[in-house]
Amino acid sequence: MKPDPVIEALLSTLAADPGNHPVRVHVARLLLDAGSPADALTHATTVLAAEPDNLAALRVAAAAAGATGDAAKAASYGRLADALAPEPATPEPPAAALAAGVPDTADEILQQWQTSPAAAEPEIGALGAAGITLEDVGGLAEVKKRLNLSFLAPLRNPELRVRFGKSLRGGLLLWGPPGCGKTLIARALAGELGASFYEIGLSDVLDMWIGSSERNLRGIFDTARRNRPCLLFFDEMDALGQKRSNLRAGGVSMRGVVNQMLAELDGASTDNEGVFVLAASNHPWDIDSALLRPGRFDRTILVPPPDLAAREAILRFHLRGRPTERLNLAKIAKATEGMSGADLGLLCEQGTETAMDASMTTGQFQPITQQHLEEAARSVRPSIGEWLEVARNYALYGNDAGAYDELAAYLKKRRR
Repeated sequence: MKPDPVIEALLSTLAADPGNHPVRVHVARLLLDAGSPADALTHATTVLAAEPDNLAALRVAAAAAGATGDAAKAASYGRLADALAPEPATPEPPAAALAAGVPDTADEILQQWQTSPAAAEPEIGALGAAGITLEDVGGLAEVKKRLNLSFLAPLRNPELRVRFGKSLRGGLLLWGPPGCGKTLIARALAGELGASFYEIGLSDVLDMWIGSSERNLRGIFDTARRNRPCLLFFDEMDALGQKRSNLRAGGVSMRGVVNQMLAELDGASTDNEGVFVLAASNHPWDIDSALLRPGRFDRTILVPPPDLAAREAILRFHLRGRPTERLNLAKIAKATEGMSGADLGLLCEQGTETAMDASMTTGQFQPITQQHLEEAARSVRPSIGEWLEVARNYALYGNDAGAYDELAAYLKKRRR
């Protein structure tokens, strides 16, 4: 197979972040479309080893196994996928109806075109109401303060903003370890602004065909402008906006994506008033420096692992609606320092499973107890250790311009 620049770029992203399952599923789908079903199956099964209920990975695995000639394995993956989300059956039209619909002359073709409905534009990303505000996000007082200074205070005080010459142009980059709530904070900020929340994932932009990724990006910004006020949120910005110096000569497509992103952010030929652009990244050191210049993603905020108040709020959120005895969540929150929001969610799941197992073993219903959660807290290991090791090197040895001062302060506080 001829190397594809998009696939090559995504593979380099996976080399730096092997646990990024959405990117790996997207790579598997692109490899399948590019005629490499064996490689696609390898990536899909890697995701399934960690997330057996990943529907997208199951669908790709079924198609890839079928393409490699392993019908039994394809049927097995297909049954698992259908059990999670059955695909509606599409009845085949009768042969007579097909024959009747085939035009015989050019005039009949033109007549069909005139009477048939126009093709619907494909929907890109997820656009809707935010549904939450910053009050729904527990803890993270310093992050909320920075968001208030960067976006909310200037917007709510237009006269003062004009007097001080404060511009609302430019974007905001939320960065930090995975699973710590960057998407939740972006959604809450959209709620504070009273704006629509337009969430864009990596697969919504990148396409293997030349020029398609840039066209997708232009369409995304046009959609945001039509729905202003709108908060446009890009996830995985380190994959979308990779440093162009790191791309090999064949990476023309990825270079085009970065250039198109720069053009849309600058808004030289468009009006971005009322469009608030946010992005999230686990690896900001991999983002092209041009994207971090003034007028683009010129403000950056570290979203660290949840603090004590945030951990207690996250635990309470995950346990809502579940049968529990009287719990001391503050004690559990104190014992889980360094855990991400995703880790805390896993803790609650394990505590729930222990309570269910006890109920089935004894034949008597048992709610989730303090002991169940404390045992789960001891068994769950923080998932951000590898990220912290990499980030610490940048804070110590790559912080000449002060880009990682927030991280250095957090690491210093963490050592106390």
